[in-house]
This record gives sequence, structure tokens and C-alpha cells, in this order.
Amino acid sequence: MTLEKVFLHPNSLCESKHIGESTRVWAFVHILPGARIGKRCNICDGVFVENDVIVGDDVTLKCGVQLWDGIRLGNGVFVGPNATFTNDLVPRSKIYPERFLETVVEDDASIGANATILPGLRIGRGAMVGAGAVVTRDVPAFAKVAGNPATIIGYFSSHQPQVKSKHATPIPKLGSVIGDRQMLGIGGCFIQRLPHFSDMRGSLTPLELGHGVPFTPTRVFLVYGVTSSHVRGEHAHRV
Repeated sequence: MTLEKVFLHPNSLCESKHIGESTRVWAFVHILPGARIGKRCNICDGVFVENDVIVGDDVTLKCGVQLWDGIRLGNGVFVGPNATFTNDLVPRSKIYPERFLETVVEDDASIGANATILPGLRIGRGAMVGAGAVVTRDVPAFAKVAGNPATIIGYFSSHQPQVKSKHATPIPKLGSVIGDRQMLGIGGCFIQRLPHFSDMRGSLTPLELGHGVPFTPTRVFLVYGVTSSHVRGEHAHRV
């Protein structure tokens, strides 16, 4: 592939020949020889791209982003300024793993400014990572996550044909009143506001049938606000 239809700023250093047409590479960008960049991308000032990196079409990389070996970005991905990817869980100076972990950001996902993405994770299609978030676990498709560590704060509708379309209508936010409900756009699933009480010991949510729970549960586990490195749950019972 030639670089005849690629815009290269005179102050950029592009060593790769695998750059898609109509891609724009701005000042002080350094792209190593093995990197593969798709069509119609916008690579802003001060971006560094290592060798074992694949970037899809229509991707935007804002200023100060580094893509290290093992990073895979799908089509239509947006990466905000100074967002940080990592590829080694136990980095040591002058000590390198046999193979760096692969991090995948699927089509149409967005990563906010100054977010940090730990290695070996998958950011689902159409997901939105909030500014400054620290992502320590996989992000589901169309989820909105924020915080440190990042947690799910809502969802986009998976029925929207294009997440980035100006005609797409976001799902209303969950209200603050007990009983408020947010439909998820996936079958009849929804999030409903339950009462909760928090203090230094943690958080408690009482479940009273007929007074807040809109169905009859067979079994209930509520564990949250656990101040330790342990994670509970992360699974579901289909039956």
C-alpha cells in the first residue's frame, strides 16, 4: 500500500507503509513500521503507535495517546486525549514478557480523556468509558462505565443502528426516586432504583416483596460496598 493518499504532516514520523487512504497523521506523531492503520483515521498531535498494533477504519486518536504492542482498535473507535493503554500486568524495567497481552476495543466504542485501560481486556461494541475511568475488567457492549475502578452506570440501546448517529436517542437516565426505572432496550430488562443505606460498615439494601421489588424473587444476593480486593458475583443463574 502506498502513502500517496495519506496526509502526513511534515513534522510527523511515519515508518509504516500500512496506512489506509484518507487517513490524516498530524505533527509529532510517531508510527513504527509494523503498525497497521485503517482508512479515514485522524491521528492527532503527539500520538505514538508501536509495531504490533492494528487500528480499524474511521478511528480518532486524540493528542497524547500511546498504542502499545497488543492493542487492537475496531472501526469507528474514539480515543480521547491522554487516554492510557497498558500491556503488561507486572511491568519491570528491562524485563519483558514473551508476549504482551492483547487488548481489544470493539467497533464504535469510545474512551474518554485520561482513562486508563488495564491489559488483556475487551471493551465491547458501542461502549462508553468515561473520562478518568480506570478499567480493570471487561466492559460489556453498549455499557457506560465510569469511576476508579470503573463500574457500569447505564447502557445505550443495542437497537440503535449507529451509536454515533446524530439521530440516535439515548436511554433516559435512572432517576433518584425509589422505584424509578430505566429500560435497557434488551427484551424487557430494566434497572430499578431500590432503597439503600450506607455508612462506614458498607451498604445495605432491604428487599420487601410488594414494596419495591416488581416481581417475586426465588433467591436474592446483594453484596456491594465491600472494602477489599475481592470481587463477588460476576455470574448469573439462568434457571
